[in-house]
Amino acid sequence: MPKQYKIYPPDTIRATVQLPSSKSMSNRALILNALSLSHYPIRNLSDCEDTRVIIDAFNSDSNMFDVKGAGTAMRFLTAFLAGMEGEWIIKGSKRMHERPIHPLVETLTALGAEIEYLEKEGFPPLRIKGRKLKGGEVYLSGNISSQFISALLMIAPLMENGLIMHIEKKIVSKPYIDLTMAMMAQCGVTAKWAGNDILVKPQQYQAIELEVETDWSAASYWYELAALMPGAEIRLQGLRKKSLQGDANVANLFNDLGVTTEYIEEGVIIRHTKKKAKKFFHDFVNEPDLAQTFAATCCFMGVPFLFSGVQSLKIKETNRVQALIDELKKLGFVLRERENGMLEWDGERCFPEKEPAINTYDDHRMAMSFTPGAITFRSLIINDPHVVTKSYPRFWDDLRDAGFIIEE
Repeated sequence: MPKQYKIYPPDTIRATVQLPSSKSMSNRALILNALSLSHYPIRNLSDCEDTRVIIDAFNSDSNMFDVKGAGTAMRFLTAFLAGMEGEWIIKGSKRMHERPIHPLVETLTALGAEIEYLEKEGFPPLRIKGRKLKGGEVYLSGNISSQFISALLMIAPLMENGLIMHIEKKIVSKPYIDLTMAMMAQCGVTAKWAGNDILVKPQQYQAIELEVETDWSAASYWYELAALMPGAEIRLQGLRKKSLQGDANVANLFNDLGVTTEYIEEGVIIRHTKKKAKKFFHDFVNEPDLAQTFAATCCFMGVPFLFSGVQSLKIKETNRVQALIDELKKLGFVLRERENGMLEWDGERCFPEKEPAINTYDDHRMAMSFTPGAITFRSLIINDPHVVTKSYPRFWDDLRDAGFIIEE
């Protein structure tokens, strides 16, 4: 794929878009399908790269798995393999080997797992000697990745003594934990909150035909395009108002940035209005994957913002807080990290670069959240555009269908 795309916007957008399936739900569905020994195919499974690495692992006849840059796959498979008889090695990309996994490994070890670090202490790659886990009680910090908690949750029913998780501090991305519990419930397993504790008794999963929802996170980039484009009207097929996904909140949040949502049987219709907030405040602790979309949208619309709850962005595909500061500066916006978990743009501007090219840092969300800036700046260059395959392989095709001109 090309190293750079130069993107030119149409005069307005009237489009119907079939969004991809939810990556978060697909990855959970694959693990739950395996744990319930189900022969049913999963309906509407995502074809993105992150989901593909889990499918490849399950279809592999090797005991070595390479999850590349897929953080969810690394966490979910580490927990899954820890409870499966055999010896396994799991590794990933260079960046994956810089993303800490010790909170998950230490917790699994306390529950009876045998895992060793093959290179740097606290980080992948890992060697796992799988066995039936004892389970018991563990203490976890709520401000780590919710994927660690979800990974433990899914294997908890198969532990000898079940699992009690005491979660300390404020919980980051709680809707993702609730999503995991809701999907487990579909497969006949009960996990319940008791204050800040999660209780899971030993149980058997039931094999059912799981169906994956269309992805609300992917919808956020079309909301951003609608916010920036006067006269825009976009049909997003397959989205549900009653969704298990926390990122469905994007519809409410974009109300303040001039996008209305009409729910129809086939999905939603979003429309541009002239309304916009004077300043945008939000705590992204429940929807960290939307933070880049809103940072970019607010800057491109000239709406100062103050975000809290973005501390988990630092251990994603890249340090997303620093990446936003660096790349938005190229376009003339001076953002500041006020303290850990706080990101602000008070309206301060600087001279933009003459022909800025946006770096994507191996991060799909950097590419997709910056692309709508082509509307504000009349054109924009995105480096390494292939990164979108991680969650939304058809992103560039869908933009072309909507009238954008994309030059390699």
